[in-house]
Amino acid sequence: MQAGLHSLRVNRGHSRMAFVLTALFAALAFSVAANAQAEKQAAAPPGDTLATPGPLAQNLSPRLDRRDLARAMKLVADWQLSRMPAEPQYAWTWAALYAGFMGVPEKVAGDKYRKAMLHVAEELHWQPGPRVMHADDQAVGQMYLEQYFLHKDAKMIDPMRARLGKEMAVPDPTDPRRPLWWWCDALFMAPPVYADMAAATSEEKYLTFMDHEWGVTTALLYDRTKHLYFRDASYLDKKEKNGEPLFWSRGNGWVMGGTVRVLKALPADSPLRPRYVAILKEMAAEMLSIQGKDGLWRPGLLNADAYPLPEISGSAFVTYALAYGVNEGYLDRATYWPAVQKAWAGMLTHVYADGRLGCIQPVGAAPGAYSESSSYVYGVGAYLLAGSEIYRGVK
Repeated sequence: MQAGLHSLRVNRGHSRMAFVLTALFAALAFSVAANAQAEKQAAAPPGDTLATPGPLAQNLSPRLDRRDLARAMKLVADWQLSRMPAEPQYAWTWAALYAGFMGVPEKVAGDKYRKAMLHVAEELHWQPGPRVMHADDQAVGQMYLEQYFLHKDAKMIDPMRARLGKEMAVPDPTDPRRPLWWWCDALFMAPPVYADMAAATSEEKYLTFMDHEWGVTTALLYDRTKHLYFRDASYLDKKEKNGEPLFWSRGNGWVMGGTVRVLKALPADSPLRPRYVAILKEMAAEMLSIQGKDGLWRPGLLNADAYPLPEISGSAFVTYALAYGVNEGYLDRATYWPAVQKAWAGMLTHVYADGRLGCIQPVGAAPGAYSESSSYVYGVGAYLLAGSEIYRGVK
């Protein structure tokens, strides 16, 4: 990404065909690389849907008060923590949850959640998933690196450091698996791991690699008119029933979440910072313009009327990014903080009395069917990140 964000240009016809072919090669390569352990992890259910989930919570206040925010986070976090699987998971679905647990401020629950994540990491022996060239299997590294920043124990990052080294050593552009991050959600999975590793080791090579690969993905998937990312190359020409391009809320939420987590790791004086701030500001403005009356975003961002339910995992990541942008002064507080307040209030209407967080779309690649009780761990992680960032912004 040698030039700034606004200098990225795409020859749509040629790039789309080349990207589709590359993505097909990538899918084949990743399929061959996945071993039995990966299949076992993928089979582990990250959530469920209940026909009769029980009553909604009646004791949560939408006020952005630290006491109320803490109560809302703890209710959901404790519900999810009590349902952790006996066998720890490294899959991307769980990695997003781990990031959420790590984000909960110490004043909310002490080190309870961070200790739980330390146990998970130790059970996983600080290992990433088995696939060398796949962002999904690196996402768990975000939690490992956050533990490293707390404890400064090299064993916590050595396996991930070795994995990133293998990935960076693959020749480019001769490797058919390029572009590396061929689906937009990957921008949450892997880039923050690279940015954190650069912070942990003071080695610029991780940022150089991350920035280049982000630029490749952005040039191919970012719509410079709509300021949104297509999920992957197969969606470049897909339309909603109203004729608008199909932009998936969760995919774009994950991009915004990944942008935030890269910015958090970048040095204050990094020359890369303006590029990621520009992405955040452009996407934030678009999200503000299409925010639902209930404060949330629908699965298909540009055809809200076609979707009866909001989608919490995407909405929560968008809220996380908006709150971060305000807290860091990148977004105007008078303009964006009311949207954050509205979104948080909307999310609370999908919390059940026992702490279950609903209205989360199952694993997929595009808008799909789900019910009000549908709950998945990555949505809980996003909710906790949003709540934690809002908590940081209030007194």
